[in-house]
Amino acid sequence: MHLTGKHINYYHICHRKLWLFHNGISFQHTHENVADGSLLHQTAYPQRAARYREVQLDGIKIDFYDPQDRVIHEIKRSDKLEHASIAQLQYYLYVLERHGVREPTGLLEYPKLRQTQTVVLTDADRQAIPDWEASIEQLVNRPECPPVINKLLCKQCSYYEFCYVAE
Repeated sequence: MHLTGKHINYYHICHRKLWLFHNGISFQHTHENVADGSLLHQTAYPQRAARYREVQLDGIKIDFYDPQDRVIHEIKRSDKLEHASIAQLQYYLYVLERHGVREPTGLLEYPKLRQTQTVVLTDADRQAIPDWEASIEQLVNRPECPPVINKLLCKQCSYYEFCYVAE
């Protein structure tokens, strides 16, 4: 199974969201935060398309990669779920290393906040990521969907109505 960046991100946010996404249940095309994030991604740094490369490798898609400096640029609308964004970027770095890229780094960018954070891959991350992969595979192959987590962040999720609105 090839994992995507979304698998890693969702794993660190909500196992139910991960399971639903992996099993083809998605409401992202109708959610305003997703549309806002896509627009931000297209307009925040218009000069990037010419300078950087898109990389697709082992199921991941890196939109902005600088092969000369070995830097991944990952754009996010908000830092509210930063731990999941960092994990996603660490996974991208891990996949690049697995394919022979030496010492890649990442920049997590929040254009609306005018903030940037450097992300590197540590030995502890290299040891943890195979556990993430195994855990994700187990979670998404369960026959039943994990329960709701009932957290404040759920209200902003594209799956909110699916999880919380009774018929």
